[in-house]
Amino acid sequence: MFETVRYEAERSLFGSVVVAVGLAAFAGMFTLLAPGLIDSVDWESFIDLYPAPLVDAFGLRHLGTLGGIIAAEVYKFGWVVVLGIYVTYTAAGTIAGDVDTDRMDLLLAGPVSRTRLLLEKYLALVVPIVLATVIVGAVVYSGSILIDHPLSIERVVAVHLLALPYLFCVGALGLLLSVIAPRRVVAEASAIGLILGGFIVDTLVTGTTMDFLGALTPIRYYDPVAILALGEYAYDDAALLVAATVALLIVARTLFVRGDIR
Repeated sequence: MFETVRYEAERSLFGSVVVAVGLAAFAGMFTLLAPGLIDSVDWESFIDLYPAPLVDAFGLRHLGTLGGIIAAEVYKFGWVVVLGIYVTYTAAGTIAGDVDTDRMDLLLAGPVSRTRLLLEKYLALVVPIVLATVIVGAVVYSGSILIDHPLSIERVVAVHLLALPYLFCVGALGLLLSVIAPRRVVAEASAIGLILGGFIVDTLVTGTTMDFLGALTPIRYYDPVAILALGEYAYDDAALLVAATVALLIVARTLFVRGDIR
């Protein structure tokens, strides 16, 4: 039981470790550099150089604190964009990849339903998400203690736990792309484009008359700056992401079960 989960998890383990370690190194660098940046930069003058929508989108108002710097640099970019792209990209290559290599016919020839196969491939995303969560969270918190600017353990835990609905949501989006795309390369390219494009759109339209466009992206519903710098936890946004995840999985399952293997 769960053979597919184990196989997919083992196959993605190396890449997951590389991404987690890379993000941890990035987080550790900014944590160690943060005290010098806080003391050496006139943040009020710096913020005045940027338009208000950009300041709000990146949480620049809080760059004068350790939590603000870590949230804006490590989580707003590294977590939302880099890890988000990796999770979506990995999910997008699952079904489409097996179809491209003709492995899907062999898998479905065994005693396994399409629904179970799809869900097990999705559950394998737990590996990269958990690895990154544990390793980066430990580095950020221990690093803040090392530089004698300890972050709130509650906020560090919250910024990671509230990221889970976002990461599993974009993973479900990648799985849907994997089901509907004609080729693996199309699914993976679409995954990168949607996450990167969503980040750009949300950044550009925040606080403008086109702000409603940002509400269409999962990125809008995870704000690490509010969590780590201000201690504000948007549980309603997390609930919306969970609902969107369920909806995406239902659509992906319906299309996969009813569709023909290309």
